[in-house]
Amino acid sequence: MSARPKLLGVNHVALEVGDLDEALEFYGRIFRFELRGRMSGMAFLDMGDQFLALSEGRTQPPDTDRHFGLVVDDKEAVREALREAGVDPAPGRGLNFRDPWGNLVQVVDYRDIQFTKAPNVLRGMGSGGLEKRQQALDELRDKGLL
Repeated sequence: MSARPKLLGVNHVALEVGDLDEALEFYGRIFRFELRGRMSGMAFLDMGDQFLALSEGRTQPPDTDRHFGLVVDDKEAVREALREAGVDPAPGRGLNFRDPWGNLVQVVDYRDIQFTKAPNVLRGMGSGGLEKRQQALDELRDKGLL
């Protein structure tokens, strides 16, 4: 068998939403982001070297288990923004919520996970002062990534 290419990361995730303008308004109440671009039926929320694509035209019912995780600079600020927006997080130890179209979103704090942005990307995003917590540093070190 020939050598298979190695997965290096995620460039973007595409979410199907019912209405693009409503989706931009909803996600704008929860997160601070720059609009990378917009075309007919799609909008792209910038996340430095990655993006979240919103695609208009959701037709299926809410997801039960399928979800995606967003990395943020302050998970507790997201919890507060959800409360202010009238969105109830799902029960459990993490911070999960559903958008109006049934997409299940898991929110994780950058400081607590192995996921790492290059320092220049963090600086360019205005988040250059974020420091990993010890458990995340230990996990990175155990993998030889520090």
